Amino acid sequence: MNPASPDLPTGAAAYMAAARRVLDAVADTQMPAIDAAASLCAEAIRRDGQIFLFGTGHSHMLAEEGHFRAGGLAPVCPILATGLMLHEGALTSTRLERTPGIAAAVLDRYPIGPADVVVVFSNSGVNAVPVEAAETAKAKGAKVIGVIAAAYAAAATPPAGGRPLSAVVDLVIDNRGPPGDALVEIPGSGQRTGPGSTLAAAFILNAVLTETACRLAEAGIRPPVYVSANMPGAQENNAGLIDRYRPRNPHL
Repeated sequence: MNPASPDLPTGAAAYMAAARRVLDAVADTQMPAIDAAASLCAEAIRRDGQIFLFGTGHSHMLAEEGHFRAGGLAPVCPILATGLMLHEGALTSTRLERTPGIAAAVLDRYPIGPADVVVVFSNSGVNAVPVEAAETAKAKGAKVIGVIAAAYAAAATPPAGGRPLSAVVDLVIDNRGPPGDALVEIPGSGQRTGPGSTLAAAFILNAVLTETACRLAEAGIRPPVYVSANMPGAQENNAGLIDRYRPRNPHL
């Protein structure tokens, strides 16, 4: 595709090129952190723990990304709170994710303990609820991984007296996104569009979970992976996993 041709979608081409650069940057620079995250997750599963995923606003989609899907690890459990999501009120969600004192009540719904890993997604890395979620999870004894945009976090201002997510978690993975998230400049407007944080965070999450499954197999442990419901043997495979994890996952 030639972005200079007026007959072709130049904005789409610019976004795809920018997105590839972000994903390449993740692959080139974040592999040690991804390796460390997979070690934590594999150890959690060996200890019969779970991998909890949490985010607010658009980042809540990453919690759902890892949950109950073909090829996904059954011990993955999303942490979901309707008010912190977007579908019942984006303005309310935006306000709540900046409000202290909410996270502990949200996490109390889930059986988080020392055998578990909690992954917190926060592009800016400074909003109150993700930071407090990480603090709450650590207080419960879990290992905590933060997925942030380091450049964005460096440009953002934490609430007065607060700490950024990077100062709370055990491990940081940088999604390599820019401040403000938008990847593409709209010609002649001074504006930017084309967010990259969800794409990059899903790339990171699935890399970590895939590495986790492979490490379990290398250790002689059958990875607890769901099979697509449309594939042979799926019902038998998945029924056993659901029976095992449903008591600890309120979203099954």
